[in-house]
Amino acid sequence: MTASIELPTGYQHPAVPALLGYLRDVTAELGIGLESCTLDHDSPVSAYVALDTRLPHYPDRDVALLWDEERGWAAAIETHSGEDLIVLRYLGGPTVAPPPRRVARFVTALHEDDHTVGRPDPVPLRTAGDAAALAALLRRPGVAR
Repeated sequence: MTASIELPTGYQHPAVPALLGYLRDVTAELGIGLESCTLDHDSPVSAYVALDTRLPHYPDRDVALLWDEERGWAAAIETHSGEDLIVLRYLGGPTVAPPPRRVARFVTALHEDDHTVGRPDPVPLRTAGDAAALAALLRRPGVAR
């Protein structure tokens, strides 16, 4: 189930409160707010963060960050046809919940066409399904503080 961050859905994945806290910290570091996000509560839990910038090589395409509980962060551009997003890079490990400053550095690297940050291919960092473990991972002190 995909839902806006602030609207109740009738169903909430047990890790969503921790994910909202993490997304709040990440979007604050990026200088945007939770209104730029949507969540998908199905497994694997995932989030979409719309960025209000464009990339130099794709000046006519919207940019977004994607997050999921198995691979962490990825950067993508929108298509003109409404098809799936085109993933450009994955942030990579060691965790699906890196500090917000690292996510912001990833976005900066995208704008600078710096390929030393992130990777072109996805790497599974954890297996979806254990909601308690995901919530603990998202709440750990080093993640967002």
